Amino acid sequence: MEEYNIKTKVVGVDISNERTTYAIVDIRGNILAEDSFPTEDYPDVNNFVTALSEKIVMLVEANGGYETIRSIGVSSPSASSVSGCIENAANLPWKGVVPLAAMLRDRIGLAVGLSNDAHISALGEYTFGSAHGMRNFIIVSLGVGLGSCFFSEGEEHQGHLGYAGEFGHTCVVDHGRKCGCGHEGCLEAYVGAAGIVRTAQELMAASDAPSLMRSLEKLSPRTIAECCDQGDEMAIEVFHQTGYMLGIGLANYASIVDPEAIILTGGISHAGKWLVDSLYDSFESHVFGNLRGKVKIITSKLNDRERDVLGASALAWSVPEYSLFK
Repeated sequence: MEEYNIKTKVVGVDISNERTTYAIVDIRGNILAEDSFPTEDYPDVNNFVTALSEKIVMLVEANGGYETIRSIGVSSPSASSVSGCIENAANLPWKGVVPLAAMLRDRIGLAVGLSNDAHISALGEYTFGSAHGMRNFIIVSLGVGLGSCFFSEGEEHQGHLGYAGEFGHTCVVDHGRKCGCGHEGCLEAYVGAAGIVRTAQELMAASDAPSLMRSLEKLSPRTIAECCDQGDEMAIEVFHQTGYMLGIGLANYASIVDPEAIILTGGISHAGKWLVDSLYDSFESHVFGNLRGKVKIITSKLNDRERDVLGASALAWSVPEYSLFK
């Protein structure tokens, strides 16, 4: 009888707008090796997949070889775990439908699972982070885009086509700001990174009041938050308005799914009290009355990139094993 070789490692890949991170992760969730490269260096998706495949192979060969790797899990914006494709991503350089899971599988010869980045964040938080032990919760990813995922009775809800949780593309202002998805008035256009910068620009244009933001070389959620830390009233108002809009959106979300907690992840969540205080007040003012004071709003304690690589690795363990090299 031939002994079956149980593989004890997977590869987790996190594709973000700025960087793509890939890592070898063992069965206990330990990151054994990791590297990254700028996503924006590859505006052609075929060149991106070729580069990512070559880099994964190099990392694998330097850390035990192919025979130790079971599968690959990939996190990406606008990805569907049902189709295995990135579809019409608003903030990535590749447009249309990209069959990324199939492309990687063909080049590397291992099983590949692909899922939306917000869903991967939720899986990472559920397995390793603040949602560990919870059965009903919402994850909201605040960054360039605005994504979400919710777990119901311990199971991730993905929907019919794998796009459940497109929270950022719910309409909050009729005929409002133009969103990257092509629609008008999406929540992302107000609380995503570009939306926060636009709010700051509108406030500065509407007033002659002094503000540290006027002298910034680059406006970003991070630099605006730094102005808040120095007591800049206009910068504080930027996050007050952002938190107010986000609080309304989250109140509607919570009123539908009745979560134990809402967990905030992503770079914008690091704005801390400047965002969360107004968000919480707005949430409590707008949520269904029976939920008022009963839904915890938590900022993730995990490093964003580490959580998403670990979440992608957790996805990798769930896909059926496949290899061209058996």
